[in-house]
Formats: sequence, C-alpha cells, structure tokens
Amino acid sequence: MKTVSKILLICLALLTVVSLVACADVEKSGSWESATYLSDKSFGNGAKTIEVEVKADQQSLTFTIKTDKAFLGEALAEHDLIEGKEGAYGIFITSVNGITVSEADRTYWALYKDGAYSMTGVDTTPIADGEHYELVKESY
Repeated sequence: MKTVSKILLICLALLTVVSLVACADVEKSGSWESATYLSDKSFGNGAKTIEVEVKADQQSLTFTIKTDKAFLGEALAEHDLIEGKEGAYGIFITSVNGITVSEADRTYWALYKDGAYSMTGVDTTPIADGEHYELVKESY
C-alpha cells in the first residue's frame, strides 16, 4: 500500500510541475514589455474556435478565440488584439497584443496558417473551426 501511495504522490507532483510549465507566462522583456497579455488567454463564445499563436523574441503565447466572424482580422479586432493601418493590400498590422513593429526597427508581423506563410492578408483570410494561425514578429 505504501508503494502505491508513493507512486501516486510522485505522479501528482509530476503532473503539477508539467501544468505549471505549460501555463508559464512569457517574460516581460524586450518586445514583450509593452504586451497586453503575458499568458495564454481565451476570448469570445462563437461557433468557430481558432488558435492564434503570437511569437516575438523567441517567446510565444496562444490566444484561443471563439467567434462567428468570417475573417481572421475581424476575429482579432473584435477583441482588440491587433491594430493596423489600411494600405493598398488591406490592413497592415502594426501591433499585436500591444507589441508593435516599425520600419525603423525593420520589423513586421508575418501571418502563418498551420505553419505555412499565408498568401492572404489578415483581413482577407477566411477562418474555419479548428484552424491554427501564427503572428510572428519578423525582421526584413
């Protein structure tokens, strides 16, 4: 009986450590100093559920968004997760989660869908339930 108790206690301790690591916050440093959210967060209550991973300075967090919106830009704007300016090709994202990019820093927000670079802008990317997107702060 003691052996079973010890095994259960060890499993519980390992589960607790794994849970803490999985929910770890990003460090509030570099690009993340101006971030609005520093840990994974869920938004909305629509019929479609998508995940948007935000990556900057080798750190990341994931937003889970439940929405009825048709396009990614609408779903992100609905929760004030992006800011941008209208350009010739649609919205040019200048800020994601409070993290900004600039020409002076030679950085921009790249959009990926399921690991592949998106050929559409955020405001013309249709969304469907279960999709995964990444917004990555990149240099040019």
